[in-house]
Amino acid sequence: MSSGILSGKKGIIFGALDPQSIAWKVAEKCVSEGAKITLTNAPVALRMGQLQKLGENLGAEVIAADATNLEDLENLFAKSQQILDGQIDFLLHSIGMSLNVRKGKSYTDLNYDWMQKTLDISAISFHKVMQTAKKMDVMAEGGSIVALTYIAAQRVFPDYSEMAEAKALLESFGRSFGYHFGVNKKVRVNTISQSPTKTTAGSGVKGFDEFFEYAEKMSPLGNASAESCADFTVMMFSDYTKMITMQNLFHDGGFSNMGLNPVVLK
Repeated sequence: MSSGILSGKKGIIFGALDPQSIAWKVAEKCVSEGAKITLTNAPVALRMGQLQKLGENLGAEVIAADATNLEDLENLFAKSQQILDGQIDFLLHSIGMSLNVRKGKSYTDLNYDWMQKTLDISAISFHKVMQTAKKMDVMAEGGSIVALTYIAAQRVFPDYSEMAEAKALLESFGRSFGYHFGVNKKVRVNTISQSPTKTTAGSGVKGFDEFFEYAEKMSPLGNASAESCADFTVMMFSDYTKMITMQNLFHDGGFSNMGLNPVVLK
């Protein structure tokens, strides 16, 4: 059921790939709540995924953009403002990739060129997105920016490899840029630390299925689904959260505050 809490708002969703993507669910929820959006992903992801279909279903333009490329970002923001007829009220950064993880490299035997790519794609791109948006005055007064992260930024999950450092950097960018965007235009910047979620990207991490089940047992409410993350993200885009900024918000069924759940010992 829609309440229309994003009625009249305009946004850009980065990172939707297929129906399993959290960004895909967020896009659907934003439109159902009354927003108009544009969708974007890297050209290679557009060839691999189904984003054009989502765009058709939602009546949303799809604009190819490599989030690590400043010219692409400038083009994306210019076109989005033209299509949406004005400044942007909200933006989702849902981007992450590690060649080391994909190719099974151990954390103690990383390829450093690949690590640089991981940091650029998964974290520095967030700074590039915000810096470009600020320079182009893309965000409307009181807007909201959200990036998706994971608790490995604070705790050790060995098979998550250097993506843990990427997420820690991402969260730091959210806090630091949140200050500048806040004093400049009352724009909020937050990160959402989501439960392990059965997305195409997440499922590619070694031992994902085992850890998903472990987190499900550890969390008093169980793992948060992609759909519930979309609900939470939409709330963060809405006017109900105008005083929340520079926060890393755990959306994980309580996992982040658990020490031990007796259920896992049975």
